[in-house]
Amino acid sequence: MGEAFEFRHAIEFVLLLLLVLAAAWPLGSAAARLLAPAAGPRPPVWRAPFAALAAALERPLGAAATQPMGWGAYARALLLFNAIGLVATFALQRAQGFLPFNPRGLPAVRWDTALCTAVSFVTNTNWQSYSGEVALSHLVQAGALCVQNFLSAATGIAAMAALARGLAGRGGEALGNAWSDLIAITVRLLLPLALALALLLVACGVPQTGRATLEATPLDRSAATAQSIALGPVASQVAIKQLGTNGGGFFNANSAHPLENPTPLSNLLEGVALLALPAGLVLAFGRLAGDRRHGRALLATMVLLFVPAALALVAAESHLPPPLALHGISAADGALEGKEVRFGAFESAWWGAATTAASNGSVNAMHDSFTPQGGLVALVLMQLGEVVFGGVGSGVYGMVLFVLVAVFVAALMVGRTPEYLGKKVEAHEMRLACVGLLAPALAVLLGTAVAAACPFGRASVANPEAHGFSELLYAFSSAANNNGSAFAGLAADQPAWNLLLALAMAIGRYAVLLPVLALAGSFASKRPAPPGPGTLPTHGALFVALLAAVVVLLGALTFVPALLLGPGVDHFALASEGVR
Repeated sequence: MGEAFEFRHAIEFVLLLLLVLAAAWPLGSAAARLLAPAAGPRPPVWRAPFAALAAALERPLGAAATQPMGWGAYARALLLFNAIGLVATFALQRAQGFLPFNPRGLPAVRWDTALCTAVSFVTNTNWQSYSGEVALSHLVQAGALCVQNFLSAATGIAAMAALARGLAGRGGEALGNAWSDLIAITVRLLLPLALALALLLVACGVPQTGRATLEATPLDRSAATAQSIALGPVASQVAIKQLGTNGGGFFNANSAHPLENPTPLSNLLEGVALLALPAGLVLAFGRLAGDRRHGRALLATMVLLFVPAALALVAAESHLPPPLALHGISAADGALEGKEVRFGAFESAWWGAATTAASNGSVNAMHDSFTPQGGLVALVLMQLGEVVFGGVGSGVYGMVLFVLVAVFVAALMVGRTPEYLGKKVEAHEMRLACVGLLAPALAVLLGTAVAAACPFGRASVANPEAHGFSELLYAFSSAANNNGSAFAGLAADQPAWNLLLALAMAIGRYAVLLPVLALAGSFASKRPAPPGPGTLPTHGALFVALLAAVVVLLGALTFVPALLLGPGVDHFALASEGVR
């Protein structure tokens, strides 16, 4: 794999993966217990004060918090909830200059940046075209962005629970109550987890304060002035950005910043946190849908896709690009451009794979500095639809769309009507699945084409030729799949870019979420049918292999030409420089 990849890194990789899976089990169990009832009182998951707070929030809603909803009502409630969050987040940014808790006296955020940021955080993308420490007040960071980190994550988990209930239903159409689900997920699942992780991060040295800056004297005392280091309520935002697969950093450098991620222990905690809850919700989905073996099969498929991708990215970053090797630079530590030396090539590469697999988007290294092969792996993990773990809730329901394609293909082979967990999969369900699978891909390719064809897009890239095209492709792959990471060489904070990316983020979220809820309603209205001799069991090695093949095949057919134009050409161009 390269001189920088040692046996200790293989051991560390295995241990990291085992930690994620070990944490996923109790998290999945807790989420399943919390979300199991479609209506009525909830089980005692993390009791007072969280249960009391949830009850207090439900009380003003009255009957609206208990009335069962069909898929249409459930979808309208989620859209209304997100619309309110969008308006509030936009308004707080625009009014920032007049609001309190603005110790640096920052002015209002420009309208297009505020709109893009609001769409970004509401859709669980967290694309950031601003520098948080110099653009946003403490009130906006904590009261708008951090709050949306909770609420956008809760939206994805609620949609996943609705789909599971639809599959487990026996002819009814109710999917639960969206308001009750959102409150329970936010207050009784995400809040206690984020509080625990935030306290651990504070113990690691991550600040949580109302102070604006810390004045420090440089070691070189010849400097005329002291250094002003930005501070704020960092730990609370970092905790939920990882647990909720949000990824938006308090600082511009995100988790590469020493105040967001100061130590190897904080790096471990954050790295495990960004995968643990998405993995746990896969197991929760199996429980809620009535087939635990299916949940384990989905998780096995995700692990099967993740491990080779992560190893490929580690291998790519563990050796130098040819031009650097030609000039005699040591390859002992791998490709260190754009990476924190305190983490090194391995930790940066592992995180890069995890964050693009999990729809998280936080970074502890600059992805624009990855080798072409490393950037290719990150792109592919996003372009597969963010289903290799994926976002909280959204990764599961995105993978279910691929499951429907897999069972449809299997049924064609034996000449039977496809079935999924005892429910017939008919033309209506396949049309909805195709919309959910194709809409983000269309947004990626069309958005990249528009940016590459227009002067504003070409002028925004910091690198010429193939790598510049990779920057464009990465931006739309990240936005339309609700990841949020970026090739940092792209100057995207301008009206055209902000509007185009906001549209891609909205398509990537709601053109998948709404078909999924329609699928939930369709499945809920069907009575389960007993499996027949031609029914494909949705567990076991055969199903895992078929599902993984469908995911890879659809991704390859869709994006291979664009990937060849970007990372492919970039790789061969670098290789030719090394030969010369």
